Amino acid sequence: MANILIAYYSRKGQNYVNGSIRDLKVGNTEVVAEMVREMTGGKMFQIDTVKEYPADYKDTTRVAQAELRAKARPELTAHVSNMAQYDTVILGYPNWWATMPMAVYTFLEEYDFTGKTILPYCTHEGSGLSGTERDIAKLCPTAAVGKGLAIHGARAASARKEVELWLRSNM
Repeated sequence: MANILIAYYSRKGQNYVNGSIRDLKVGNTEVVAEMVREMTGGKMFQIDTVKEYPADYKDTTRVAQAELRAKARPELTAHVSNMAQYDTVILGYPNWWATMPMAVYTFLEEYDFTGKTILPYCTHEGSGLSGTERDIAKLCPTAAVGKGLAIHGARAASARKEVELWLRSNM
């Protein structure tokens, strides 16, 4: 199997789940990333920002919307030191305002993905992938971007079969 990096951004704490705000010990995107690790043996890399988002969900959505309008590129807490060794990057993120969190844009713009395959998945509460596959292809024109997987956040913990089928069809 190819060398696989599972890069993901995930929000724990207050999240919107099935119409209400709930406190999650582990974010939905991370739940799926862990499934992917178990199925592929890939190396996990958490995309995280130096400046923390507010604990309050609604405050975070306001900050995320302002970042989107400003096309912000938040500084990341860590970096992949050996990106060249990976053939496949499985990229996970929540859908924020019909796109990826701006930290994921920072991540994608930081590396050369020439010759790599990027397999995107997102967790969402009704928006699906929106245009994120297209956005990734624009940011990484020398990479092959596979068909993405959209997982309803409330179902993340029970999406194992869906994730397995998606991985089989893309790897």
